[in-house]
Amino acid sequence: MKSWERKKLGDVCGFVRGPFGGSLKKNIFKPEGYAVYEQQHAIYDQFDHIRYFIDENKFNEMKRFELNSGDLIMSCSGTMGKIAIVPENIKKGIINQALLKLTPSKKVSTVFLKLWMQSESFQESLREYSGGAAIQNVASVATLKRIEIPLPPLLEQQRIVAILDEAFAAIAKAKANAEQNLKNAKELFESYLQGVFEKKGDGWEERKLGEVAEYDKNQNIHLGLPYVGLEHIESNSGRFIGSLASQEVKSSTFYFDKQHVLYGRLRPYLNKVLLPDFKGHCSTEIFPIKVNGQVAREFLFYWLIAVSTVKKIDATWTGARMPRANMNQVLEFDFAFPSLKEQQTIVRQLGALRAETQKLEAVYQQKIADLEELKKSILQKVFAGELKMDSIKVAQTV
Repeated sequence: MKSWERKKLGDVCGFVRGPFGGSLKKNIFKPEGYAVYEQQHAIYDQFDHIRYFIDENKFNEMKRFELNSGDLIMSCSGTMGKIAIVPENIKKGIINQALLKLTPSKKVSTVFLKLWMQSESFQESLREYSGGAAIQNVASVATLKRIEIPLPPLLEQQRIVAILDEAFAAIAKAKANAEQNLKNAKELFESYLQGVFEKKGDGWEERKLGEVAEYDKNQNIHLGLPYVGLEHIESNSGRFIGSLASQEVKSSTFYFDKQHVLYGRLRPYLNKVLLPDFKGHCSTEIFPIKVNGQVAREFLFYWLIAVSTVKKIDATWTGARMPRANMNQVLEFDFAFPSLKEQQTIVRQLGALRAETQKLEAVYQQKIADLEELKKSILQKVFAGELKMDSIKVAQTV
């Protein structure tokens, strides 16, 4: 670090903040032409999917906002501080108001600059200088230019980039393996669950769902009981993630108890199904389903989260902005079930497999999180001078 200088960011690259929002009103956009690059391009590091275009006159008028290969773009509002390097051969175009364009000078490697801007050191400075309560907005260009960057000689920058590229490639490979294992664990349970309802067994009875279950829409307000909203049910797992101490009182709610299955019918809350082990009241976008004596509620729960059922329910959605499942149609679905004794056996088997796959999922999710933290830690230590580059071993990152 002895040969490293500290330079102001404004001394090593040019800055152009996107134009005022009023310069790019929707009525000027064209079906094709020059691209308008948005936050999504920085957030997802992709430059292919373009939603908006302007004509040549508008492009020439806004020439200073043009993107060129080797520039960096940074998201400036809401999801703030995501960085991407502009690749070669992108569609000619400009940035919109939610992006910042940085053009590195010959003093700094573009990739080195990106890595530093992804480090916690820069991200902390960004948060410190940026305002906005509900939606944060990046600080002024003048303020950003004053942030200091630790800058070694160019050859050392390039050496650091090469070492980090190798280490991060190993991390990416390990992360991809963990993500595939996570996917496999989820698919294992989903495949087994689907097989249960596809194959059925001898002696299974088939009825309409409405013949063995009802939507128990009891709207009496019960004070002193926990409230369940769609946000309190974890997607896919069906786990309650709210608080039993929450006794939010709504003017219109449904009552439920341990006899019900709670089904969330409002998109995008997909696969939100809960088996409550407590009494409470819930949002009217959640339907309490009560089964009769022929069906165990746990058996119905598994049927509701099976892929084939989810697809059929999705097909009943109505409404444009926030589609809702048509629960009257769902009551007309064919529903096959065995004896209560066999249902209980199936539920035990599914519960055991589900518990094991969830353990595996937790392991792989933790592995993915640890790999992300490792990458952040390496970046932070490199730019803080706490980690010698020669000590980074690729094998240790996996």
